[in-house]
Amino acid sequence: MKEIVHVPGISDALVKHNVPISAAVKANGFVFISGAPPIDPDTGKLVDGNIEQQTEAVMRYLGKVLAASGSSFDKVVKVTVFAANSAYFARINEIYRRYFPHQPPARTFVTVGSWPMEFDIEIECIALAD
Repeated sequence: MKEIVHVPGISDALVKHNVPISAAVKANGFVFISGAPPIDPDTGKLVDGNIEQQTEAVMRYLGKVLAASGSSFDKVVKVTVFAANSAYFARINEIYRRYFPHQPPARTFVTVGSWPMEFDIEIECIALAD
């Protein structure tokens, strides 16, 4: 059985803009969080900045979705990072390691060609549900 997680502000924005995804879905003891671009979780606006600013926005967004799902960063078991340039690897890690300082989850880092909007990073994750 699966449960669509309602994330205040974020889920509403997805519906408003007719985006056919759920921010998160709970199933079989896990939370699956859709790929998150650098959207400010407070304003819902795309963050236009350097890769560090974009990564910070994505991580804050993921934190909000994890909390709404009854989970947290310490329960994340798998992360996939999609980046526009492999040269961002070390700079992304500077921000990323602050959210996973101990026992980081399994992770894959993938470079991609483009997205339908102007940003340089997207991150998805799987966490244990509470």
